[in-house]
Amino acid sequence: MKFYLTGKIFDGEKIIEKGKVLIEGDKIVEVSENETIESGAKVIKGDFIMPGLIDSHIHFFGVEEDNVMSWNLVNEIDVAIRSTRDMERLLRSGFTAVRDLGSKVAVRLDKLQRSGEIIGPTVMASGYSLAITGGDDDPKDLPLDFAQRISYSYYCDSPYECRKAVRKVIRQGASVIKVYSSGAFSQGSKILPGFSLDELQAIVEEAHRSGLKVASHAYGKEALMNSILSGVDTIEHGLGLDEETARLIKEKGICYIPTLATYQTPLNYKDPEINKYREEIVKKHFNEDMKIAVSYGLKIATGTDYVGSKKRPHGENYVESALLSKYMDNISVLKSSTSIASECIGLKSGYIKEGYKADLIVVKGDPSKNVENLSPSHMSYVIKNGNIYKGYGLNEEV
Repeated sequence: MKFYLTGKIFDGEKIIEKGKVLIEGDKIVEVSENETIESGAKVIKGDFIMPGLIDSHIHFFGVEEDNVMSWNLVNEIDVAIRSTRDMERLLRSGFTAVRDLGSKVAVRLDKLQRSGEIIGPTVMASGYSLAITGGDDDPKDLPLDFAQRISYSYYCDSPYECRKAVRKVIRQGASVIKVYSSGAFSQGSKILPGFSLDELQAIVEEAHRSGLKVASHAYGKEALMNSILSGVDTIEHGLGLDEETARLIKEKGICYIPTLATYQTPLNYKDPEINKYREEIVKKHFNEDMKIAVSYGLKIATGTDYVGSKKRPHGENYVESALLSKYMDNISVLKSSTSIASECIGLKSGYIKEGYKADLIVVKGDPSKNVENLSPSHMSYVIKNGNIYKGYGLNEEV
């Protein structure tokens, strides 16, 4: 199929006030400021044309209740059905690529999407994540052998076990490795340590031998420093960033994915001290951490940590871009949502350039003026691999 898109264009780097994009098959073959169209050609006119959005940090958990026990115990048939639905929601909301950092179904979702059996974004999938025994995603109320059997993480302790765990997720079909360099707030306690430096170094070395990037969940100075020194490729969440760690992240070209959207979700723990503890750390993340990240010019990419629950639903993932607009100008936000995100996850996407895959969106309104125009209600068309899908901004189905 051959068709044109015309309108204001953001190509991943700059704005073209009036232009056209020619798509043939699944490729972009021409980008021009000349709006002249050959007679009889199929044309889609839009207010704003840009690369498809990218969410660099999600989970296809397919849960209703959003907690560690549910993430592990949810019926896998329910996960598959709900996540297939979430794939379409993401696509029609403007997302042409996502990176799943730990779930039981994402590797298969990617294969089914690539083969045309389901519609949705490209999925960069970690398969199972890697965690220490007794760590962040280990439901400790369950017997250990049962917890490991139902988990979406491989528990590994020591550099040798960590190397084997990397090989196991590569065997699953992983296209990225996810590690827990620290704990989090998931089980209603203070943040616990994660992998030690020697364990992380073993993981990174083994992953890089196979050409895979490593994404590191890191809260706090120790986890951030261990992540940086071990050579990870992206830092996820990054709570507790300071000037020393920001300088090192910048020097090493590591991507910073602050996942602001997930911290808007209210969590109430039984212990009021934990509630206060979380509130203080999150408040610092929204203020000092982000100011430092922007001032040091870190490569910031959009990632929501949404899981497909009622509180963190797939389809509303544009919220991360809206939150970033409080710290960055709108063009920088659009880059973080497209071209920078594609670089961070290692995907040749995120640009409107000749020879690139035809993954684009046609938006009602102008997100370079107002980032809220990236919401699902503003998506007119989503172009994925050259195929045209109607977004949630239009009422009719394709």
